[in-house]
Amino acid sequence: MSAFFDDSTYYTGPELTDDMVRLAEKRLGHRLPTSYVDLLRVRNGGKPRRRCFRTPFKTSWAHDHIEIEAIRGVGGNWGIDNPGGLGSLAMITQWGYPAIGIVICEMPSAGHDAVMLDYSEDEAEPSVVYVDEDRRPRLLAKSFAEFVGNLIACDER
Repeated sequence: MSAFFDDSTYYTGPELTDDMVRLAEKRLGHRLPTSYVDLLRVRNGGKPRRRCFRTPFKTSWAHDHIEIEAIRGVGGNWGIDNPGGLGSLAMITQWGYPAIGIVICEMPSAGHDAVMLDYSEDEAEPSVVYVDEDRRPRLLAKSFAEFVGNLIACDER
């Protein structure tokens, strides 16, 4: 997993603690998936080396994939629990995303689309969805672990 992220630390938050996880879950109203927390224990957010994800649907981004800029961590400026404008709750309000869960990725479009944990079907193991400009959630993966496992290098698409 240590080779999951590239060398940039721009989107990386402080070293993750159990207290930070509990506070984030309280602020966001959802339990974070174990696979997400495990990844953040390796590094609390950042740019993955593999940032593209093939889709069976067309998006405003491309005809067969999406690209993420970073996976957001907990705490710090880029944390999903940031109470300011960069946190998940503020992004959902500001950009009109559906209130189904948590925004977990920074996108190249800087807000026009999003990757979210979707708790609407299963609070214990949220799926991962893509929300495009039409604000309709489209399934990417049944779990965060599946999402991360299916990220590819963008030159492989």
